[in-house]
Amino acid sequence: MKRDIELLAPAGNLEKLKTAVLYGADAVYCGGYNFGLRAGADNFTLEDLQAGISYAHQHGSKVYLTLNMIPHNDDLAHLPEYLQELKDLALDAVIVADPGVFTLVKKYLPKMHIHISTQANNLNWASVNFWQEMGAERVILARELSQTEIEDIEAKTDTELEMFVHGAMCISYSGRCLLSNYLIGRDANRGDCAHSCRWKYHLVEEKRPDDYYPITENEQGTFIMNSRDLCLIEFLPEVIGTGVNSLKIEGRMKSVHYVATIINVYRQAIDAYLADPASYHFDPAWLEELEKVSHRSYTTGFFTGKPGPAGQRYESASYLRSYDFMGVVKSYDQAEKEALVEVRNKFFVNDLIEFAPPSQKPFSVTINYIIDQKTGEKIENAPHPKQLIKLPVQTEVKPGTILRREKEVK
Repeated sequence: MKRDIELLAPAGNLEKLKTAVLYGADAVYCGGYNFGLRAGADNFTLEDLQAGISYAHQHGSKVYLTLNMIPHNDDLAHLPEYLQELKDLALDAVIVADPGVFTLVKKYLPKMHIHISTQANNLNWASVNFWQEMGAERVILARELSQTEIEDIEAKTDTELEMFVHGAMCISYSGRCLLSNYLIGRDANRGDCAHSCRWKYHLVEEKRPDDYYPITENEQGTFIMNSRDLCLIEFLPEVIGTGVNSLKIEGRMKSVHYVATIINVYRQAIDAYLADPASYHFDPAWLEELEKVSHRSYTTGFFTGKPGPAGQRYESASYLRSYDFMGVVKSYDQAEKEALVEVRNKFFVNDLIEFAPPSQKPFSVTINYIIDQKTGEKIENAPHPKQLIKLPVQTEVKPGTILRREKEVK
């Protein structure tokens, strides 16, 4: 069994990259300004990429760039130029799905490590071996694989394997979908998915065009395209036991709060297992933490067998959100016992705020006062995003620590 286990985090922008590294990611994957299958993400300019690579490498982490769109002829016109621009960056690998893109990367970046994307639908050992023979260093397995299938692939291959362990699932095979394209002309395979599978649909009868019948939940089920989110934290020993090299978290379009929380939990769990596999036990607090981020109800996906009806969420297509992301610690004053915080949601005096530092359990603080950094005056609330405020915290907290507040139950 391969023992080097990489925790791979999503990075939708430079701030999220730094957050992922701070919270324990061994590697991050991010997209440039094109070719990366996430048109809605902030993505990275070349300058941001350089800064992100520098930061990650200084902290012992790697950076992988996504080039995993399924391009048409027109899309390929600017790819050689873009690859030339990447030459001077110290990227650790690029992620590719299309054979044509693979060939062009080999031509323009001959020394670059190439990882084969899950978009390439890698479901068997023969396809993994094909990509290795072509010169790929790693293959990212399709989500539609069971534990037994992954173990069989690992036994019959000799290349690095990566698998998803947490994040959104797609109703279409490995994300290869035309629904968004068909309905509103936004191509999911070129990074512009509108998530049409999550919309609310109604049934219309041909001779009654003005009568819309909602498709609701009953014994037969509905919301058939509304997949739950993947979560394999409770099956970590089995996941590592498959022999895969990299455990991947989905979510380049998710928040800083999401990235920090998910990476923190999986980092703690992986470290606990590798430190002593024989005495490892699952900590229920890890799952409680994962429930605090915006997510859909969790499922084990295909890892424990075909999910069937239990893999869909029938009551709603919306996210579950029990906590608000409040802010990020910028610095800590040991003498004053105060944290300088950049606001993301409105603070009030007497709020009960939870601090979630890297590699530590969260702790709560009642905010007795708020000081506006700009004026130095005490204020009753801090309503402005990006506003800098000082909060009383007796426990020293690292810069980059996230803050959150439990939502009131209505």
